[in-house]
Amino acid sequence: MRCYFHAFFLCAVFTFCSLLYVLSKVASSLEEGEEQSSVRNRRVPHRSSHDAGHLLRKGPGLLGLRQPENELDRCKSLSVSYWNPYWRLPADVCGVNCLLESTLGERPDSAVKAHRDERSHLAVVACGPRLEETLTMMKSAVLFSQKPLHFYIFAEDNLHEGFRHSLDSWPSTVQTKFKFTLYSITFPKENANEWKKLFKPCASQRLFLPLILKEVDSLLYVDTDILFLNPVEDIWALLSQFNSSQLAAMAPEHEEPRIGWYNRFARHPYYGKTGINSGVMLMNMTRLREKLFKNDLTTVALHWEQILMPLLQKYKLNITWGDQDLLNIIFHHNPESLYMFPCQWNYRPDHCMYGSNCQQAEQEGVFILHGNRGVYHNDKQPAFRAVYEAIQKYPFGENMEALLLEPLEESLQAATHTYCGRASHTFTRSLKQSVTSVQQDVTQRRQSGHHIDVTP
Repeated sequence: MRCYFHAFFLCAVFTFCSLLYVLSKVASSLEEGEEQSSVRNRRVPHRSSHDAGHLLRKGPGLLGLRQPENELDRCKSLSVSYWNPYWRLPADVCGVNCLLESTLGERPDSAVKAHRDERSHLAVVACGPRLEETLTMMKSAVLFSQKPLHFYIFAEDNLHEGFRHSLDSWPSTVQTKFKFTLYSITFPKENANEWKKLFKPCASQRLFLPLILKEVDSLLYVDTDILFLNPVEDIWALLSQFNSSQLAAMAPEHEEPRIGWYNRFARHPYYGKTGINSGVMLMNMTRLREKLFKNDLTTVALHWEQILMPLLQKYKLNITWGDQDLLNIIFHHNPESLYMFPCQWNYRPDHCMYGSNCQQAEQEGVFILHGNRGVYHNDKQPAFRAVYEAIQKYPFGENMEALLLEPLEESLQAATHTYCGRASHTFTRSLKQSVTSVQQDVTQRRQSGHHIDVTP
């Protein structure tokens, strides 16, 4: 019996020593990975780089946004030993399943899928007189993006032909940069009328995109009144910033609580201090479809498709902004699932109409302009309208500096009597960089022997 005890004791000691050795190796690899990451974080590649697939830091904005393609896969040099409920980790790490993943030679990470598919996937919902506004949004996306795009256009059936005719009339060199798919407006049959009437016509369609586009892993949803002043791939790169629990990204509804709506008037739960605005919504839809959401309806966590209608039934008399309010309620109860990006990615009149209150835009410029309140089509905020009309009127293939930037700057000079007009330097700062990047790309292509005009 004593011999058995000695044998067991020796085995236990050997197991313990082996475990200490493994843990020391894991700690060592983590330290090496952090050192490599800190070195990369100090580098700021040129603005015109095409490699915008990943961010190098956790902070907002564009500084350190890109890294070379040969540094995309850090799974071989960095391991993180924590359990990930989705088995989909950020692109720069791998989890406890790293051994299996390296053995199989492929990771199920949704961010890795994005590397294989270079396209940015963008959805929009258009109803009523929104055809021209939507086309201008799409034009801004195509003008400044250097990677291919796929548009998912959800529109009333009577608008489909208008979209096809307009997009097919764009120059062939522009059409090579994107593809589009048209969808009819679709709601659950049993509650279709109730969803259609929520807030604005068709607005709540965005809530059902994860259930309709089941084969799409990640998606950027934008309202029709969005204008891109930066390449779409820049905001698409924020997907790589998500931690293991985050599945969507939005901007705060307000920066200044004193003029906030949710914190002063809401009669329902909302996210954070001032709520979130859903006009620009970046989603990892694979995670969203799998997530079980905590809620105030039941003690049982519910999937996305299970939670929407019960929430509407409970709060329909208390919500003002329709589907955006429902999103606020959901993420109020699941704050760990939301990544907040700064106001420069969803810049609205609220950020300047009472004085400039978006600090990131002042520092780096506006990346995405959101012309809510109908400001593209009235005279209340002429600075917003000037940007919209400059992009709308710009003829594809012509010099951007002469026929987009210069007319815009001239129009903005006439808007300085408004607070937003005085802050319009934030509109053109990032736009100038985008134009310069496109022009440099055209020049490089021509010098490398590509004589075909590829200017958007």
